[in-house]
Amino acid sequence: MLPATPERRKLTKEIAVAYAEKVYKVRNGKKTKQFTWRACYKKPDGGKGTEPGFPTKKLAEEYGERQEALIGMHRWVDPARAEQQFGEWAREWMASRAPRGRTVSTRWDRLDTHILPRWEHIPLIKITWFDAEAWANSVALSHDDATATQCLTLMSQIMTGAVDAGRILVNPLAGRRRSRPASVKAKIQQKERDKAQGQWADPERLLRVARRIGPLDGMHLLVTAFAGPRWGEGLALTRASVGERREPHWGGFFTCPVLHIRQEVAEYQTRDPETGKKGPMFFGLEPLKTDGSARDIDLPPFLHNLLRAHMGRLPEDRQYLFCTRSGKWWRNANFGRQVMRPACDGRDALPVSKGHRAREAWEPIIPGLTMDLLRHTHDTYQSEIGVAEPLAFEQAGHRRPGIKRVYQHPTPDMRKVRLEGLQEIFERAMRNLGWDRIWEGTELISEIPPKRSSSSVVREVRKRSAA
Repeated sequence: MLPATPERRKLTKEIAVAYAEKVYKVRNGKKTKQFTWRACYKKPDGGKGTEPGFPTKKLAEEYGERQEALIGMHRWVDPARAEQQFGEWAREWMASRAPRGRTVSTRWDRLDTHILPRWEHIPLIKITWFDAEAWANSVALSHDDATATQCLTLMSQIMTGAVDAGRILVNPLAGRRRSRPASVKAKIQQKERDKAQGQWADPERLLRVARRIGPLDGMHLLVTAFAGPRWGEGLALTRASVGERREPHWGGFFTCPVLHIRQEVAEYQTRDPETGKKGPMFFGLEPLKTDGSARDIDLPPFLHNLLRAHMGRLPEDRQYLFCTRSGKWWRNANFGRQVMRPACDGRDALPVSKGHRAREAWEPIIPGLTMDLLRHTHDTYQSEIGVAEPLAFEQAGHRRPGIKRVYQHPTPDMRKVRLEGLQEIFERAMRNLGWDRIWEGTELISEIPPKRSSSSVVREVRKRSAA
């Protein structure tokens, strides 16, 4: 073995073998005899990497050797990059992403309101699952469990980006399932019990609310409950959205009217992609969020007839089917406050005064009903009449999970079951109410046939299909 001469030490450094250096402590500006060891190694870019503070030479050399082994396997992460603060990296990550505008707005809301106040100045390398889980559970208690889960998911996405960018070696949040303490579980259970009440609208009360609102906005409620478009999808419906389906069936063709869902009206706060600074509100047309959302919704006969009459009542130059009296899109909050809440929750009577006429008091019909819950209503109706899963998922614009999504597809007979079942739900409600029309002064509903149960409709259609 060659002696440890200065020439050999110099050669060792040049061929990138890890070594250790003494680092003498300084007191009052003077070097003392006390020292620690600093690990030295060659970084991938050829520069010198160091890590001080080792009590022995052996520990420093072992650290340097581990760094070089990781470099050789292309798994090394620069410790300086791992010390980057989470907030700084989160802004870099957000600037590199380009999802839909609404998604960007939601992510920034979660960052500004919940995530950055806790994690802004924490180095990436010091974020652990233990701390993140405890923090998420505190968010669940102060806000709600869904918000906590969304925040944790966003944090994990950002940390995965840090792994991909070479900031850290692994994402400590990836693949972990949050365990909830008893207090959080109790809050979730209470919320589920509260939500279980009034999560859908029975058809009789739904028709009463639609009558109370009037034909222009009441038609929007009926389309949402019996066809199931999302709020933004419903606002984007035009005269051209009403079309026809035509499919081969038993040597002929199956036809039915449909709603073409191809775009939506979005409303959200814009953000600067790099800083997250708030910009103006966006309110306009956007492409649909997913491919599964683009669909043709089959319309039962009564709903198609009502829609045709609705289009006849609109001004000839009115393009969109559901909007304000001035022809503009409804703001979601305004529609809820001005239309849904008085009609569903009730209102007090007001006498005549300057600026408005007298109004009658309204008793509550379905307190708490929203347009989103009318989508729940549509899917509940589909389940009630036994709509097959391939068709139920398609009509709701949902992506069906599992391999059956690949192997099973809607058929014309499935569509007949759904259309006849929805038609029967409407007709039964009209009979129960004793109505021949929904709105006074509008067209009569065609003669309603004798009462049939939903199950008898399903059995009849399946019997014809088997024959």
